[in-house]
Amino acid sequence: MNRILTSVAAGFVLALGAVGAAAQTFPTKPISLIVPWPAGGSTDTHLRAFAQVASKYVGQTIIVENKPGAGGMLGPANMAKTAKPDGYTLSQLAVSAFRIPHMQKVDWDPLKDFNYIIGISGYTFGVVVKSDSPFKTLNDLVAWAKANPGKLSYGSTGNGTSPHLLMEELGMKTGAQLLHVPFKGNADSTQALLGGHIMAQSDATGWGRHVDAGAFRLLVTFGDKRTKWNAPTAKEQGIDIVSYSPYGIVSPAGLDPKIRVFLHDAFKKALDDPDHLKMLTQLDQVYWYKSSDDYAKWGAETLKAERATIERIGLLLKQ
Repeated sequence: MNRILTSVAAGFVLALGAVGAAAQTFPTKPISLIVPWPAGGSTDTHLRAFAQVASKYVGQTIIVENKPGAGGMLGPANMAKTAKPDGYTLSQLAVSAFRIPHMQKVDWDPLKDFNYIIGISGYTFGVVVKSDSPFKTLNDLVAWAKANPGKLSYGSTGNGTSPHLLMEELGMKTGAQLLHVPFKGNADSTQALLGGHIMAQSDATGWGRHVDAGAFRLLVTFGDKRTKWNAPTAKEQGIDIVSYSPYGIVSPAGLDPKIRVFLHDAFKKALDDPDHLKMLTQLDQVYWYKSSDDYAKWGAETLKAERATIERIGLLLKQ
């Protein structure tokens, strides 16, 4: 009997040693980072730059995979269901993860199905129109929308995303009835605006280069202060809306804690790298560092808080 117990104990120790050794040698191959938005958008631009910088701290290439859809949740949800929690498949997790479950039935849980690694950044949101649009200000756009209910079409990155909810709140607070046209991501809605298929675009700073080039006019941003493009904020224009949308990187649930620590530490170095900070400045995105534990805590708090937002604008799922 003692021999059996000794053998079991020895096997347990060996298994623990194997796990520890695996964590110490990680990574031995490239890592995939899912960007749940189309290529060419603001999130894709940022995370490709981040992945390139982070690769030197991780010691392996980080390959970006675009898997857009479902308001930014198709990629991470599929990862949670199908990928091994071995640290080789990661995903950006947008704030829509904490909103969509309040709006519709989903087969994933934002708290149970992911391991939170690090919080890294947040978007600046704004509304743009083509430079030849008759709308010179946000008030021009709102006035036209009120005079023509349901005819002012705007594009966003999908149902339940921050750009969508910001416009819903704008309509609620001004009495304007807007026509929402959801897209898979910034790149698609940008092309639609350039082609004249929609009248406005609500999104993060993917529109920045088109504003710089003179193709788009920025009517408003939704932060607490003006951005480098110097458009007035919503609050400056008499509309009490302030919003930005932080995000981070997650893995499937069940990740070895040692691998999580390794990835967090490597990504923190990348976050503070001068090349990455330069990219944040170019995109006018905020520096939003959260440790693994703080990021998970923020996720739980945000899931509760977002219910109130969804209910306020009338999109809460009816039980």
